Amino acid sequence: MEIKTIYEDEDLLVVDKPARVIVFPEGNSTEKTLINYLMEKKPELGQAGQPPRFGVVHRLDKDTSGILLIAKTTEALIFFQKQFKNREVEKKYVCLVEGAIKEDSGSIKTLLARSPNDPRKQKVYLETDPHPDSAREAISEWKVLQRYQDFTLLEVKIKTGRRHQIRCHLSYLQHPIAGDKLYSFKNSKIPDGLKRQFLHSAHLKIQLPSGEIKEFKSDLTEELKNILAALQQQGEPRPKGAGK
Repeated sequence: MEIKTIYEDEDLLVVDKPARVIVFPEGNSTEKTLINYLMEKKPELGQAGQPPRFGVVHRLDKDTSGILLIAKTTEALIFFQKQFKNREVEKKYVCLVEGAIKEDSGSIKTLLARSPNDPRKQKVYLETDPHPDSAREAISEWKVLQRYQDFTLLEVKIKTGRRHQIRCHLSYLQHPIAGDKLYSFKNSKIPDGLKRQFLHSAHLKIQLPSGEIKEFKSDLTEELKNILAALQQQGEPRPKGAGK
């Protein structure tokens, strides 16, 4: 598997994660993972952190593509993870959601915890409602990039990094991510040709151990670009304010 390198120095490897590959093994999974592929070419990555995660700084879901950070030393791993924990990292995703979102931008702040009905999923809890002790604050901000006939393209900036945060939040707003098999609804529409969730890690800004602030960017995959091109042919995309 070819994995594109976005940036590399003595402390950090930044890659463009392909969809359909898990980042590191969890549970009883025997599937070959991204960190396995990377360590085949760069065995030194095994010196950071602890197996099976090694130097992986943050996670992306199996079917999410885009920017992923891997620390090359344990000291660098601790340095980067501290920034994630302190909400000092700027993270932006691009996703296609079902339906027409009328507002041009918005935010959602809730608690998230594992769903009692399906352990694979997260569940939204409001702070004013009864919730489990495991529930944690989750904040997502979104803005419309483009509107299509039955879908809306969003940029989502997450202030927190909870598991499935964007997927769960948008489903809660009744606009699940296109192609998301776990959080979509029974009659959800899926664009022709889309074989996975339309979610891509497009932008990340973080401080390096040297003190330098670096911004990393990743373009949509050809697969996702083709989906948008097909939607555009089906009907002229409407400008941002057209939903009002």
